Amino acid sequence: MDREQKAPQVIEFDIRGQLCPATLLIALKELNRCKEQLHNGKVQLAFKTDNRDATITIPEAAGNMGYGVEVRHVDDGYLVVIERGH
Repeated sequence: MDREQKAPQVIEFDIRGQLCPATLLIALKELNRCKEQLHNGKVQLAFKTDNRDATITIPEAAGNMGYGVEVRHVDDGYLVVIERGH
C-alpha cells in the first residue's frame, strides 16, 4: 500500500541586501529553528539572496549539517533551497 507523500511546505526568506556573514547567520538561525521539520521532510527553506558569497557559505554550512542544498540563479539574484538530506 503506497502512502501518498505530501510535498514539503516551502518557507521563503528574502535576505537580499544582506552581506556575509549576516546571510549565513540568518540561514543558520532558521536551520536550527526548523531542524525537526527539515529532517522529517515537512519543510524546505528557500533563501533569496543577491549576495554571491551566500551561494557558497550557506550551502557549505547546510551540507556539513547533512542537508540537501540546491542553488538556483533567478532573475534578481539567487535562490538557495535547503531540504532534508538524502
